[in-house]
Amino acid sequence: MTAHRPCCSPTRHSAAPSADQRRPPEFASGSGDEALPCDAELEMNPFDGLPYSSRYYKLLQERKRLPVWEAKDVFVASLAASRFVILSGDAGIGKSSQIPQWCAEDCLSSKYQHGSVVCTQPDKQMAVCLALRVADEMDVNIGHEVGYVIPFENCCINETILRYSTDEMLLQEMMSDPLLKRYVVIIVDETHKRTVWTDVLLGLLKDIVRQRAELKVVIITSPHMSNILHTYFDEATLIQVESKEDTEGPLEFVYSSMPQENYFLPALRLLFNIHHTREKGDVAMFLSCKKEIDEACKIIDQEVSKQHPMLRELLPIPLYPEQTRSFNRPSNNLENGKRFKRRVILTTSAGDSLLCIRNVKFVIDVGMERRKVYNPRIRAESLVMRPISKIQAKMRTEITDTATLGKCFRLYTEEFLTKEMPDRSPARVQESNLTRMVLFLKRMDIADMGQCDFIERPAPYCFLDAPPGSDEVAHTCQRKFFNPEGDHFTLINVYTAFMQCKMISSAEFSEDEKWCHDNFLSCSALRIAETIRADLLAIMQRIELPISEPAFGTQKNSLNIKKALLSGYFMQTARDVDGLGNYIMLTHKHVTQLHPFSSYCSSRLKPEWVLFHEFTISENNCIRIVSEVSPEMFVQLTPPYYFSNMPHSESKELLQEIIDRLKLSTDGERHHGINKENDTTEKNLSHPYEDKCTIQ
Repeated sequence: MTAHRPCCSPTRHSAAPSADQRRPPEFASGSGDEALPCDAELEMNPFDGLPYSSRYYKLLQERKRLPVWEAKDVFVASLAASRFVILSGDAGIGKSSQIPQWCAEDCLSSKYQHGSVVCTQPDKQMAVCLALRVADEMDVNIGHEVGYVIPFENCCINETILRYSTDEMLLQEMMSDPLLKRYVVIIVDETHKRTVWTDVLLGLLKDIVRQRAELKVVIITSPHMSNILHTYFDEATLIQVESKEDTEGPLEFVYSSMPQENYFLPALRLLFNIHHTREKGDVAMFLSCKKEIDEACKIIDQEVSKQHPMLRELLPIPLYPEQTRSFNRPSNNLENGKRFKRRVILTTSAGDSLLCIRNVKFVIDVGMERRKVYNPRIRAESLVMRPISKIQAKMRTEITDTATLGKCFRLYTEEFLTKEMPDRSPARVQESNLTRMVLFLKRMDIADMGQCDFIERPAPYCFLDAPPGSDEVAHTCQRKFFNPEGDHFTLINVYTAFMQCKMISSAEFSEDEKWCHDNFLSCSALRIAETIRADLLAIMQRIELPISEPAFGTQKNSLNIKKALLSGYFMQTARDVDGLGNYIMLTHKHVTQLHPFSSYCSSRLKPEWVLFHEFTISENNCIRIVSEVSPEMFVQLTPPYYFSNMPHSESKELLQEIIDRLKLSTDGERHHGINKENDTTEKNLSHPYEDKCTIQ
């Protein structure tokens, strides 16, 4: 790519190019006896009314060699006949650059009567790079006919015909224009990445198309997601593009002979071994996180200073998804007395789609990723180290240069690939903090996430929603885990049963998944819980906190668990005001009911005071993950500032009566006199808020 990133308001020189510059290569002077066109026959660019440059024809020949070009006629016909068009294909076939241009050409034929074209990207870097590339191919100015919109930067004008945008920015545009009337074709690219904003956008577009008959939606994805999306958009036309070259044909795979406990240093040793062979070609190394990328760059720089001067210079290039980095192609000429540089692109799973560099011959894949996973139950994120998916492993091999024999070094065994790697990664909507997304939906007057048609429901619970027609079966399976103490204790029973299943079936990795499936449980959520518990135990051991053996089922243990929960979640309490299951939350007086999955729903008597973990705003407001607490425990563990700022209510009056009774009781004990040991207890009761739950 030779286009540079200019300011957002460039001007194109209108001076006519020379004859050799503006005519196609086959008509250039000195090409033989072929006829030369006269100036009157010069082809004009319909997007800006200026003659095409010679570079346009050069790039056009490259475009026609792309595998996606063979599907152009089918795509244009499908776009005219269908409101939804799904195009799937492997990486590197030209989907992201050619499809938007064809849509722009189709809109040009109707003189943009219904709007322009927008193509969304999950990554802002790709939005910028693609806009620069497409502007070059269309022979127009960036910022005029073609532009991009990313956070804090808008390189477009009102007359921009084709714009690349992040999916989040397009959703923000919906706040002022809910039906996106500016556009007649909306292209959602990289949908297989399953970001939160991409899934939300797809769900909202289904509804927008019903209200705008002229709107066309194009979904670009990889082959493994095509059937899922085709089912999701039941009216869509599916176009599958096959690569001209088999990416696995000229690629040699090398696996580890045994599992790697520490893959980082072996990956670097492998890199230096490749470099010392002096074979030509760049290297792409996939690590698990940004920290490993930074550490690898330091080690490579240190080793380069020690290497033999006859070796090529080894140039590490960190590729972070949150940063934009341009690559320069290596030159075969000598630079500063050294041979040309061998580039080492260091990236993670999040940066695989940014790898559009050529000349990659070697791929080093560690097979692991460190990913932030949000637990909505405890409202916290945790870093989880886990295997990548089989789809990710395959996509990492598609970046190699297919013109020569490449090698993919997988620092894991074939058994690890087949048994421990999932088929595909979970959608981000199931593992992310959805606060921003919920606020956006509320801003769009969508009160509940249930009103947005997601491909997959957000937030993994311990329990899974039962498929249609199997509610009774699911309820029967899950009833065996119920605990009369409350839903938090039910979750402990689920986790304990899951760990027992893993101990029994340790030889077969997929047995625990089958057990979860049979009991309508989320295996991924339980594995995350296992990881979080291991991290907490490690922290407690490091700071030398005493750890007692679990005593689940005892009255003392149940009381301690409730104290621990109430100490952290005292703001999430509610009271049954009429004995019929109508709860009023103490904080803001919302009326709510128990979730149907709660263990208390099957009993006739509902607890009066409860602590809950989730509150769902829907037609039937409900609280989920509920356990009974006592008002005496509440006043002992709640900070004074919270109680004093509670709105006036009958519940607050009842709590105040309990506080007064506790004070009166302590005053009576002081009047009769007690021994010195009980003086400490008397002091604590006189200040009920300061009673704390101790760690067992």
